Amino acid sequence: MNETLSFILGVLPVLLRGALITLQLTAIATALGSIGGIAIGIARLSKITPLRLLARAYVDFFRGTPLLVQLFIIYFGVPSVLRSVGIDFTFSQWAAAIVGLSLNSAAYLSEIVRAGIQSIETGQKEASESLGLGPNQTMRYVIFPQALRRMIPPLGNEFITLLKDTSLVAVIGYQELFRQGQLIIATTFRSFEILLTVALIYLILNVIASQAFSWLERKMNPTAS
Repeated sequence: MNETLSFILGVLPVLLRGALITLQLTAIATALGSIGGIAIGIARLSKITPLRLLARAYVDFFRGTPLLVQLFIIYFGVPSVLRSVGIDFTFSQWAAAIVGLSLNSAAYLSEIVRAGIQSIETGQKEASESLGLGPNQTMRYVIFPQALRRMIPPLGNEFITLLKDTSLVAVIGYQELFRQGQLIIATTFRSFEILLTVALIYLILNVIASQAFSWLERKMNPTAS
């Protein structure tokens, strides 16, 4: 027992460095995905039919195909196609991971944004227009702030899902938490202890994230005491 504990404590710093990279990936992909998700979510509500259909196609593709396949397409497929037409281009592992996670996250976040906006009563829009606010001002000052409060719980779920999904970038060799665990297993052959420790680190990160979003939800609730 003591030997196992000593072994885990010995490799823990390496795993924690991987966990830090996992958090960085999650934070950057969530930020970029949020920007794209807001734009796509609003496009899904647009009265311009081509724009609405294009946004729908984007969402259907990235929600309807596995993230693992998307990562392979971005890391291996896109450079291969570009090289076939004479363009020498390659993605770094970091860039491919960020692009893949961000594009995938934007599709899910766009649906959260769309649902949040649609959950606001139409009377709010009509009241804003009667006060002389234009469509953009109504969205910015009236609709979106109220919708954002309702988006917090599903946004928290998406953040936690994305944090776990970062483990998939191990397939392209990027050394986040799970990949660091794989590399240690390859040299020590102690898979159970490493995988259990990796799982516990993911669990701790997810519990902290869940509590943070719960606090944010209470903080943004105007009726909370």
